[in-house]
Amino acid sequence: MNIAPHTMDGHKRPYAGYQAGNFLWTVSDDGKVATVTLNRPERKNPLTFDSYAELRDLFRGLVYASDIKSVVVVGAGDNFCSGGDVHEIIGPLTRMSMLELLDFTRMTGDLVKAMRACPQPILAAVDGICAGAGAMIALASDMRIGTPQARTAFLFTRVGLAGADMGACTLLPRMVGQGRASELLYTGRAMTADEGLAWGFFNSLQSSESVLGAAQDLARQLADGPSFAHGMTKKLLHQEWNMGVDEAIEAEAQAQAICMQTKDFRRAYDAFVARQKPVFEGD
Repeated sequence: MNIAPHTMDGHKRPYAGYQAGNFLWTVSDDGKVATVTLNRPERKNPLTFDSYAELRDLFRGLVYASDIKSVVVVGAGDNFCSGGDVHEIIGPLTRMSMLELLDFTRMTGDLVKAMRACPQPILAAVDGICAGAGAMIALASDMRIGTPQARTAFLFTRVGLAGADMGACTLLPRMVGQGRASELLYTGRAMTADEGLAWGFFNSLQSSESVLGAAQDLARQLADGPSFAHGMTKKLLHQEWNMGVDEAIEAEAQAQAICMQTKDFRRAYDAFVARQKPVFEGD
């Protein structure tokens, strides 16, 4: 497996040529929009120890990507992701020591941290079953486009575990509200697509045939935008959860002052004066 290497100096490098080992990785012709496809459709695209770790490392590495500006996550076939593989993850977990279990649960949480920390907007295209860790991958994405067939379940309690998994107890209430999140996390029941849309989990619903294309179109729109500024927006959307209003306003003042020094800000002004549409380059 050829994974794009990290460098100690933090220099940017292209990721279009990344060779995935546990899922599919495809990139648009211009190298800006990447699509991660969870590719075990015969079992509803469950995760394994290796796919968890590779996804974590990929999203960590995208901090250094010079080409990728947005990412789409989708499942192969008619489902998004059924969560951790019962035979390849759940079974082995029952035989692990506490320290081994903690290593695993920290790794799964690190995937969510990596998704939230990478500067690229992440869009989830959700069809069919979206359960357990799959629901958390969708939740950790910046936006979600679903289908009428989407069924999203945080079903940890159904296997005797707490609903507190991979950040669910902090991310889900902020998305759908405390009461609705409590219901979903206590009962493990599936949230319907219509509920997900009404509650703000899904940004829109599309047909199964068009959901991936809709997510990629939105990813393209974002990739063609001011990507440095998008990264700043993502960072502050995440960081301001733990700030008071005054601290948030100051953080945004500093962020905007930084963005005003970019070439994209000048490009937008020049295009406006010339009555043209700006062409952003992300610097």
